[in-house]
Amino acid sequence: MPRTVLVTGATGTVSTALIKALEGADVNLRALVREEPEADSLCKQNAEIFVGDLDDARSLPPAFEGVQDLWLLAPNDPRAPENSMNAMWAARQAGVERVVRLSAVGAAHDAPNRSGRLHALSDRETEGSGMRWTIVRPLWFMQNLLNEAGDISATGTFSLNMASARLSMIDVRDIAECAARVLLDDPDRHHGETYTLTGPRSVTFGEVADHLSLALGKPVTYLPVSDDAKRKALLGYGVPEWIVDMLEEYAQAYAAGWGDFTTDTVADLLGRPPRDIAEFVRDHATAFTPPAEN
Repeated sequence: MPRTVLVTGATGTVSTALIKALEGADVNLRALVREEPEADSLCKQNAEIFVGDLDDARSLPPAFEGVQDLWLLAPNDPRAPENSMNAMWAARQAGVERVVRLSAVGAAHDAPNRSGRLHALSDRETEGSGMRWTIVRPLWFMQNLLNEAGDISATGTFSLNMASARLSMIDVRDIAECAARVLLDDPDRHHGETYTLTGPRSVTFGEVADHLSLALGKPVTYLPVSDDAKRKALLGYGVPEWIVDMLEEYAQAYAAGWGDFTTDTVADLLGRPPRDIAEFVRDHATAFTPPAEN
């Protein structure tokens, strides 16, 4: 009988890519969404939709009933450990056999950012859950560059408070395919493993700009800015202050070299190297192009 997989955070970047990566697999796929309108796009991907909120443990049991495998992605906010705890409670109550949890690179009690420290709390809970478990810790997403698409298409520039940081950013599609590989393999094969996922090489944002220039056929320039300037811009866009603080902590860590390393994990799991930044910008070139040119 096919196993039933529940995907939480189903409308987020990674979980959406995971649902796509699981298309056609011999599993019964479920997706947890907070509100019914969020389900529209997922219905087209043959996922059974359940409405529930990780903030409310009482809303979760129906989605977890009959599930063997849980993909656990909690929102990145101060309540993340509580959200993860609620999901783990529902999973244990329902007899879920395995949890594959999306954590973050460098998650530890002494991580230089609050997100990493909060993730470490949930990682420890996962490890002590009594279920089979695997933890996935990706580095900075290439898809984060899409947040700069408006500026790139309008002005040919983008600004980050990363100075000359060099980091091995990873394509979310590779994260999703690695997670799918774990979920489709025998539950014992990846039990107890923590997988740190990176891209194939470390690059600077200046090098990213060069790849964008080549893919778009016009100059693109990276403009480093101060933490204060980026903070002001993000707050102006309505980004919550806690998220702004978290992003600043990550930027400071990356600028200090925290993300300048690679692992072979993607290649080991998928039998191929991870996608390079050049492939990412080619695949997403239209996102960085003004509408009249698309």
